[in-house]
Amino acid sequence: MRTAPLQDLRRGARAVMPGALEYRSGKSIVMKLIERYILRRIVLMFVATLLPLIGIVWTTQALGSINLVTDSGQSTLAFLQLATFIIPSVIPIILPFAFVIAVTQTLSTMNADSELTVLSAAGSSRMTIIRPVVLLGIGLSAAFFAVDNFMEPPSRMAVRQMIATAHANLLSSVIQENTFRKVTDGLYVQVAQRRSGGVLEGLFVADTRDPQFELVYYAREGSVDEKTSALVMKDGEVHRKVPGGNVSVIKFDSYAFDLTDLTQNVGTANIRAKDRDLAFLLDPDPTDPQVKKNPGDFRAELHRRFTEWMLPLLFGLIALVVSSDARSHREARIHPMITALGAALIIRWAMFYAGNSAESSAAFVPVLYLIPLATGALAIRFLARNKTLEVPTSVSQRFEDLRDAITDRFAGATRTGAGS
Repeated sequence: MRTAPLQDLRRGARAVMPGALEYRSGKSIVMKLIERYILRRIVLMFVATLLPLIGIVWTTQALGSINLVTDSGQSTLAFLQLATFIIPSVIPIILPFAFVIAVTQTLSTMNADSELTVLSAAGSSRMTIIRPVVLLGIGLSAAFFAVDNFMEPPSRMAVRQMIATAHANLLSSVIQENTFRKVTDGLYVQVAQRRSGGVLEGLFVADTRDPQFELVYYAREGSVDEKTSALVMKDGEVHRKVPGGNVSVIKFDSYAFDLTDLTQNVGTANIRAKDRDLAFLLDPDPTDPQVKKNPGDFRAELHRRFTEWMLPLLFGLIALVVSSDARSHREARIHPMITALGAALIIRWAMFYAGNSAESSAAFVPVLYLIPLATGALAIRFLARNKTLEVPTSVSQRFEDLRDAITDRFAGATRTGAGS
């Protein structure tokens, strides 16, 4: 009695199932196409944002070293090489912010074009928007970790090596006779005469790098040591002036003056925590001079590298919280990019502060991990509950009033100028 109804039910299920599977398969394909569409737009916006920002920061960093390269007689190729080595140091700074700009701008544009509204009306879940952003954020976080740990340390070492060599060349061969030459900010050198064998006659060195006192060196002759970056002065005196105006004079027979802050020996550089690779930071050499001098720097640098790589994914989650919901054009609110960038800057500043504080106190090391983990958990909670992070209405209204006032004043000034 029960067998026939069960068989009929099974036959009916088999008859209906192909249609249901076809519907689900078609819906799945549509969702994947939408996700690819969103991912493609975010990637294009990310690249369009990242490249100009890297170009601007790279230019400012490279121009800061152009005087050193040209003054020390280096070639244009050397300058381009130095500028190229700077790029890995720029990428970790720019990449997270370029990502948050790309996500917020893309989703805001889609909302303005009513695409998010159509997706919501068609029954698309919020995961259709979240999934491509999270996947791209994970990929960028992995790239951030690779650049920060395996590309930036060697490039920083190469930069220091080139600067050390440039300073050494400046000492040994570039300084001209009877000409004040700026070695670095607050440090000037003059040579009365250059003789064969690298002997310099009539040396004058002015050093005002330390705000606590000024130093002026006079020497009958001197030379650049071939093994060190020191300028060895003979038969001279040094004048030391303190802020109160008192001057002390010390005569010397021989005095070695290191003109390069960045060098210990010609062609070698002081290696700091940021210049070390990940393997060294995991197991620092206790006999290393810099480890002995500043052990907290190496501790803070290690934990900084283990936390900052999460910033792209974290900033992507923040951008989703701010801009992934469909909004009516009549709803007044501050542009999501401003809110997302404001939150990103606060988080970045907090991590920067915790990292600097961890150099002097190990108590700030847990804070370095707490900031991204707590912020990420809060963003996921907002997304799970379909909540949006917004600037309070009162603050938003003040911004709008300020914007309208500036616009009206500018329009009034324009009309006044046109009338005159």
